[in-house]
Amino acid sequence: MDAKRHLLIVDDDPDLRDTLHEYFETNGFTVSSVADGPGMRRVLKDGPADIIIMDLHLPGEDGLALTRELRAQGPVGIIMLTGSGDTVDRIVGLEMGADDYLAKPVDLRELLARVKSVLRRAQKAPDSDAAPAPEAGQKVRMGTCMLDLAAHRLYDAAGQEVALTSMEFDLLKAFAQHPNRVLSRDQLLDLAHNRESDVFDRSIDVRITRIRKKIEIDAEKPQVLKTVRGAGYMFVQEGRKA
Repeated sequence: MDAKRHLLIVDDDPDLRDTLHEYFETNGFTVSSVADGPGMRRVLKDGPADIIIMDLHLPGEDGLALTRELRAQGPVGIIMLTGSGDTVDRIVGLEMGADDYLAKPVDLRELLARVKSVLRRAQKAPDSDAAPAPEAGQKVRMGTCMLDLAAHRLYDAAGQEVALTSMEFDLLKAFAQHPNRVLSRDQLLDLAHNRESDVFDRSIDVRITRIRKKIEIDAEKPQVLKTVRGAGYMFVQEGRKA
């Protein structure tokens, strides 16, 4: 990363918060650290963060509520810290829009790798003011929406941008580049450049469910991203045969 990135830590454990603050400053980040939602909002009022490390269990508003709030406001990388046995909470966290998760106790080197991975995916998207005009063939119809591969954005039928996490965009791009082909979960992880993360078995399923709610007419009866039982998923592109 050429320029210092602003990393915000939201965790009510002062010892862990201080440890993370010092570690990421040592590794070249500009770091802010707070204990709760009001503190998070105060920091973000002064300027945006590039990535947020969010504890799941916080006093007052929990990490799930804050993640949902952040995702509604715009793109930002979010890594959620959960308890070691909180599989359901991890799934819900991904559903709320977290880009990744890591169980406590945290391995600092692994957390740094996750942070860099999320930032690399986010850096693929050009700044909205400086984005070049998309070239022919870089827009793909996906159900009710249009995926703009050049601008790294998804638009609904009215032309309004649909919020995506960086991983959701990478998955849509993988499907767009491999239409009418069955892609296994392992292939999707490879194509979405997420192999360095220790992703649990069903995280792809959670993200596909989120994407379907955005692009399908009826997410309960998907016609665009179809499940192929025992094999994976397939993007059925209109006007093309498998």
